[in-house]
Amino acid sequence: MSATLTNTDLVLRKDTDGIAELTLNRPQQYNALSVEMLNAILEQLNAIKNTKEIKVVILGAAGKAFCPGHDLKEIRNNRNKTFVDSLFAKCTEMMLTIRSLQQPVIAKVQGVATAAGCQLVATCDLAIAADHARFATSGINYGIYCSTPAVPLSRNINPKKALEMLLTGDFLSAKAAKEEGLINKAVPAEELDAAVLKMASSIAQKAPDALRIGKAMFYEQLGMDLESAYAYASEKIVCNILEPDAKEGLDAFAEKRKPNFNVKN
Repeated sequence: MSATLTNTDLVLRKDTDGIAELTLNRPQQYNALSVEMLNAILEQLNAIKNTKEIKVVILGAAGKAFCPGHDLKEIRNNRNKTFVDSLFAKCTEMMLTIRSLQQPVIAKVQGVATAAGCQLVATCDLAIAADHARFATSGINYGIYCSTPAVPLSRNINPKKALEMLLTGDFLSAKAAKEEGLINKAVPAEELDAAVLKMASSIAQKAPDALRIGKAMFYEQLGMDLESAYAYASEKIVCNILEPDAKEGLDAFAEKRKPNFNVKN
């Protein structure tokens, strides 16, 4: 096992066997998304973006809460159009960077995720939560409709349930979040690390070419009609089959051995 640990004040990064684990590290503020925090997350995501050695990203958090959303004290102290425009543009950039990464991103949710924190969970490709974690789009309780969290939330769960969350600010339990499709699994807190690592390790063993092509293809086809989606998918699977990793996979199948995707053919 090989591991590389990189620390900054706001985001911790640990690389182990093709898996990069990022940990939001502002526990005293419950990991609220200040401008500095957004910049720190973006810095790490951009560093990972074109790193072929990294196959999977885990996004977790230190302390009791996963993320309560934006830092409302910071917004209150800077409530002018220039600052607010810049803040939400930066947040959108961060969310879109997660989506555009070639690596799948797994949210590891150990506590409460509200507002933009819930948005962050919904934006990640996969999510596993401790069974005591809770989710809400709670801006409505403070006079702010969670417009930006509504975008990924409404693409994860039933629209009526999403709108109920957005209009009431009520919490969704981890069990309900799994049932609604916001997260993949809810597990006992003491099993969270192992469950996330198991999923990440399984993905990390797969062919990088297939992961890269597959993630991009999945999201692109969602907005297409059925015929266009099949045409696009056919184009992508042809590209995939002609990649070196697919050659190695097919050779391994024929030779009845485990494929070695670290060797290009």
